Amino acid sequence: MTTLGTPLSPSATKVMLLGAGELGKEVLIALQRLGVETIAVDRYDNAPGHQVAHHARTITMSDPALLRALIEEMQPDLVVPEIEAIATPMLEVLEATGVVRVIPTARAARLTMDREGIRRLAAETLGLPTSPYQFCDTLAELQAAIDGVDGQAGIGYPCIVKPVMSSSGKGQSKIDGPADVQKAWDYAMAGGRVAHGRIIVEGFIDFDYEITLLTVRARGASGEMQTHFCEPIGHVQVAGDYVESWQPHPMQPAALEKARQIAKAVTDNLGIGLDGQSTGLGLFGVELFVKGDAVWFSEVSPRPHDTGMVTMATQWQNEFELHARAILGLPVNTALRCPGASAVIYGGVDAVGIAFDGVDEALRVPNTDIRLFGKPESFKKRRMGVALAFDADVEVARTNAKLAASTVRPRPA
Repeated sequence: MTTLGTPLSPSATKVMLLGAGELGKEVLIALQRLGVETIAVDRYDNAPGHQVAHHARTITMSDPALLRALIEEMQPDLVVPEIEAIATPMLEVLEATGVVRVIPTARAARLTMDREGIRRLAAETLGLPTSPYQFCDTLAELQAAIDGVDGQAGIGYPCIVKPVMSSSGKGQSKIDGPADVQKAWDYAMAGGRVAHGRIIVEGFIDFDYEITLLTVRARGASGEMQTHFCEPIGHVQVAGDYVESWQPHPMQPAALEKARQIAKAVTDNLGIGLDGQSTGLGLFGVELFVKGDAVWFSEVSPRPHDTGMVTMATQWQNEFELHARAILGLPVNTALRCPGASAVIYGGVDAVGIAFDGVDEALRVPNTDIRLFGKPESFKKRRMGVALAFDADVEVARTNAKLAASTVRPRPA
C-alpha cells in the first residue's frame, strides 16, 4: 500500500528533480496533482520547473559536494535525475548508504549518463542487436575506426558521429565521405557536455523508420514488478534533434514484439539496483530502428522522452503522469485515447524574455493545444514550446500540429 503525505507538512512525500526543463516541469506538475512536495533543481535560475515547484534550487549538479549538500539539506524521499550531467557516482554513494532512493536506480543513472555505458550494456552484456560502433578519443582514432586497421574492416561510410555525452542531438552528424570527417569531429567536440570529450561512431543502418517505445516499470496489485508499453511513437529528427512525433506508429506484429522484447531486456537490467535487486521503477524512453521485421536498439533514457510529449494529446495518462505514478508505486494505465501528433516550436531568435505572437491563431487549428515552456532565454534552435494535435487520422493530426507550431511566432519582447 502506498501512502502519500501533505506538501509543506511533516507528513510530506518529497521528490527532488535533478533537471527542471520542459520535461521535468511536466513531471513536477503530475507529482503536485498527487499532493507531492516538489524540489526543482537546475543549473540556471528560473528554469521551467523552477516556476511550478514548491522549492527551486540552482546548482552545478555535476559537482558531487554541492549535490550531496543539497540532498542532505532538503532530505527528499526520492531523487529523480532528468538530465545526464549529474555527479552519478555521488548518487550511488548516497543510495548505497541509505540517504536517498534514486529513480529508477543510481546504477541506471550512471550507466545512461553517456552513450558508452548504455551501448556497452545493450550490445556487450545483453547481446542486443545494435549498429556497429567504436568509441574514439582523437580525430586519428575516428579516422582509423572508419577505415579499419591491421586488415580489420572499419565502420565505413556513411556513418554517424555523436559525443558520448550530449542532449537533444547536439554534436551529432552524418559522415558521407572523407571530406566530412574533420567537420564532424569539430561539431561533436563543440556539442558535447564536456570539453575534449569522447565520441561514438556508428555504422549507418538503412532503416525504414525509428520509434520511441515508452516502457514503464510499475508495481502490480500484489507488489510484483510489471512492465507496461505505450503504443509506439514515430518521430522525425533533424541532426539528431526531435522536430515532430506521432502516435501510434504502425508496425508489423513481429517487429512490435521484437521491439518490446528489446525494451524489456534493457529496462529490466536498468531496474537492478546496487544491491542486485530488481526494484527500479519509472518510465523509460527506448529508441529503436526498424527495417521490415528487424529491430535494432539505439538508445534509452530512464525518464520521459522528448518525442513522448505527444502523449499529452494521445493517452489517458501521459508519459509524465505515468512516470510520477510509477515512481510512487501507484497503478498506471498506458492505454491510447486517440491518435495524435506533436511539433516543436523553436525560439527562432537569440533573446532574453521573448514574446509569442499567433497563439490565438494556432489554437484555432482544429483539435490542437499549445505548451509554452517558459524558458527565460531563447536561441534560434532552442525548443521553446510544442504544438499538440489529435485526430482519428494520425496524418491529419501531424498536419495540424505542424501548422499550429508554425503559426506561433516568437519575437524579442
